[in-house]
Amino acid sequence: MDVAGLTAIDVHTHAEVSSRGGASLDDALHDASSAYFKVDKGARKPTLEEMAAYYRERKMAAVVFTVDAEHATGTPPVPNEEVAEAAAANPDVLIPFASIDPFRGKAGVRQARRLVEEYGVKGFKFHPNIQGFFPDDRLAYGLYEAIEELGAIALFHTGQTGIGAGLPGGGGIRLKYSDPMRVDDVAVDFPAMPIILAHPSFPWQDAALSVATHKPTVYIDLSGWSPKYFPPQLVRYANSLLQDKVLFGSDYPVISPDRWLKDFAALPMKDEVRPKILKHNAARLLGLLPDRPTS
Repeated sequence: MDVAGLTAIDVHTHAEVSSRGGASLDDALHDASSAYFKVDKGARKPTLEEMAAYYRERKMAAVVFTVDAEHATGTPPVPNEEVAEAAAANPDVLIPFASIDPFRGKAGVRQARRLVEEYGVKGFKFHPNIQGFFPDDRLAYGLYEAIEELGAIALFHTGQTGIGAGLPGGGGIRLKYSDPMRVDDVAVDFPAMPIILAHPSFPWQDAALSVATHKPTVYIDLSGWSPKYFPPQLVRYANSLLQDKVLFGSDYPVISPDRWLKDFAALPMKDEVRPKILKHNAARLLGLLPDRPTS
């Protein structure tokens, strides 16, 4: 990967459809989230090869993952191996993360080890709302132990989700699982495991800022929201105390990087902070740069 030639690194994109035809969400949840984000549901399912071409055209790299919530939803995910193989075929633009349902237990731990050691996976995405677990539940600790030992990253959805929004009972999706303060114990118990708190964490934004400020291994990605809607305290911390720990993420394909970057350009960010958020912080966290850049 030619990091110097990249304009940005998007740390949060979704593989929502398999080349074999399967999708990571059932039709009801998929359609509800499409309505929530005001995105054409018919155009929302790019293949992994299409995603690679999309980011290559923009001279960007993208972290890509599926969401494995089969225990709670009954829907098998896009295979992690397929995501990793697509990244291996497009190493100039795609960075593979995986997702393992914590309810898979010891089988999930074995799968995590295999994905890192044989497929080069760099991190693991957790979506507590859809997977139906609190991040500090001990059922996931065996998985965290493996992730920490393997030197991989754990990325947690935090805050409200568009999945299930507007459906009766929210489609069975419970928001309580995504309080970022529930990740604080994880950061304490696994101090060598880098953690990304995904999204502006409405309604717990201050909690996310607190955890990221207090725990040196905790980062925040800015995906899932247009920057024009960011809470003012998030912008303030990104511009100051957390300028080395905030990451560009779009949530593609529900939010395009084009739209995100256009709105980000209008934020009152310091000139020296913008490149950190757009590329340098992610490059350092992902091990793509040996040292912290000075500009």
